[in-house]
Amino acid sequence: MKKVVVGAAVICTATVCAAATLLVRQRMKSNSKWSKAMTILKEFEGRCSTPMSKLRQVADAMAVEMHAGLASEGGSKLKMLISYVDNLPTGDEEGLFYALDLGGTNFRVLRVHLGGKEKRVVHQEFEEVSIPPHLMVGSSEALFGFIASALAKFVATEDPALNLAPGRQRELGFTFSFPVRQLSIASGALIKWTKGFLIEDAVGEDVVAELTRALEREGLDMRVAALVNDTIGTLAGGRYYNPDVIAAVILGTGTNAAYVERAHAIPKWHGLLPKSGEMVINMEWGNFRSSHLPISEYDQALDVESLNPGEQIFEKMISGMYLGDIVRRVLLRMAEEASFFGDTVPPNLKIPFILRTPDMSAMHHDKSSDLKVVGTKLKDILGISNTSLKTRKVVVELCDIVATRAARLSAAGILGILKKLGRDTVREGDNQKSVIAMDGGLYEHYTKFSSCLESTLRELIGKEVSKNIVIEHSNDGSGIGAALLAASHSQYLYVQES
Repeated sequence: MKKVVVGAAVICTATVCAAATLLVRQRMKSNSKWSKAMTILKEFEGRCSTPMSKLRQVADAMAVEMHAGLASEGGSKLKMLISYVDNLPTGDEEGLFYALDLGGTNFRVLRVHLGGKEKRVVHQEFEEVSIPPHLMVGSSEALFGFIASALAKFVATEDPALNLAPGRQRELGFTFSFPVRQLSIASGALIKWTKGFLIEDAVGEDVVAELTRALEREGLDMRVAALVNDTIGTLAGGRYYNPDVIAAVILGTGTNAAYVERAHAIPKWHGLLPKSGEMVINMEWGNFRSSHLPISEYDQALDVESLNPGEQIFEKMISGMYLGDIVRRVLLRMAEEASFFGDTVPPNLKIPFILRTPDMSAMHHDKSSDLKVVGTKLKDILGISNTSLKTRKVVVELCDIVATRAARLSAAGILGILKKLGRDTVREGDNQKSVIAMDGGLYEHYTKFSSCLESTLRELIGKEVSKNIVIEHSNDGSGIGAALLAASHSQYLYVQES
């Protein structure tokens, strides 16, 4: 009997030992996987590092490329496009004007009633329309036909009390947020598409002519008075309210910057110098590239798989179109190489752009103790359930790395503009303010991003210079600005004045 008991005890002990050994092995394996995941995260963080010294190098490189782009066509990765806008709004503009703002996956149509210096913007209204994905890669006629149809429906809702005088055309400011070779204030040939658009038959064509034909097919009598980039629209809108605005930066789905340059500092300008002595330059800064940019393997992979490999490198590192996907790519590697979300790789994690930047922002701003928002986003978007708090914290950390790099690089870009204009130093007795008008969903809605951008710029330029540099949110500047430029370039302007 004793032998049976002893035997049973031995078997029991062996079983316990085996179970304990298995548990230890599982924990070791789990710890090893976690360690691997953390290694991937820390390596990525290192590649994204943006110390002050590197940011100053980026700013210097931006200023150098600006000079090169102004010197000759094709002399720089920065297009530095001449906009033909040499007189920004003054506040005297009056009348009813429309604007069309096409710059991403949505477009807006606006109606603005201007009342001159005293009343300014009397009334404005707008509608936002989503562009079906198939039209972003279809034909020019299909895209502009869809836009003209929406514009015609919007015009039909115009208040009868605002009706134009008989025989007078409605006038439109067209904000077109893609690289265009401007031919005049109201014509321009599309250089290339960005932000996920790829409509080949529109490249090289005058986009105003394309829109005008579409409007005619709709039976809508409307003249495009000004073709502007969204950034120039934002610059015009900012200057309308604040004469100290010198530049505008868009940080949304895509990104760009425009600024007011001295006309004599543009060697490639061969026309008569404008009376104002100034010319607005559309930088197309999304295409900026420098060896100083902290590019990771994930950025390189995103670029290779994009619609425009080798182009828009700066944009792919700092704009809303791409930030969420950079996060997804890092999480995918952690899932594949470190089983970060369990033994199987979540299928949704392999889908490009499934994690949008607004979702990334929501996770980054999650203040709940259990990071509930992060858990919900991972489940609803990526199909990843039952994540631990530990895992969720890592996801938030990853969002912070990506957003911080983007914000700090954006600040370096702004410093580059200030350097080019000589506004990055304090001159004795000069208290002139330099205002940067900002717009775009990324800047407006991603609070941690915009806060980081502003604090980084203050750190870069120092306490004394910071007193004269102001960053101002120009809400809906691109739409209002286009309407304002349509007003200042109205065919009836001189008739009114006489």
